Amino acid sequence: MKKFNLFNEIIILNKLSLINAINSKKLFAINIKGEIIHQPYSDNEILIYEGKPEIIGDFSKVLGENYNVVEDNDRVLIKAFSNWQELIALNTPRASYDDTTADGVAEFSNKDLEDIGWHITEFNVNYRTLVELLEEKCEGTMLCIEQEEPYQFSGLGFLDDNAHAKEVMFEYCKNIVKDKLENDEDFKVDTLTDDEEEAAEFFNCL
Repeated sequence: MKKFNLFNEIIILNKLSLINAINSKKLFAINIKGEIIHQPYSDNEILIYEGKPEIIGDFSKVLGENYNVVEDNDRVLIKAFSNWQELIALNTPRASYDDTTADGVAEFSNKDLEDIGWHITEFNVNYRTLVELLEEKCEGTMLCIEQEEPYQFSGLGFLDDNAHAKEVMFEYCKNIVKDKLENDEDFKVDTLTDDEEEAAEFFNCL
């Protein structure tokens, strides 16, 4: 997965397209590619703005005070990190997982991925481990704010292909369960709890 760090990224869009969207007096959105789009949005669309401005004029006033906007000939340049809290609420419904709180990732929005995550916790694998696996092995985008000094991170993960992510995660978890059943004294087959046994069966290890 690639990161789209709003602390660093500048969204560039065509000025005329923005003017036309504003003049339409209809609800529109701007995605991280700098495209003007309308509902319904695709399942993993990532937005940096949604609204129906009532005023026309200075773009920084039109979009809102939490946006840093610069006009450059036929382009409009936008930095959106100051609007992070609103963007969390705007994008969470389409995100694969939410890593914006101090508690970390608690679930996956996709049912197949969540089933895997829920079962593997019986074998002491947490969601953080699974997220790191997905971010390394799968295509997608992490919309985030991340800075080094002092370190700060908050993000929403968007997977491009849930089916591929399911394959990667299931195989990884299956290998862990198999290894624990064969080598871990705490997970001997004849001493498994009902939940552990159910999880082992889920991963085709019993």
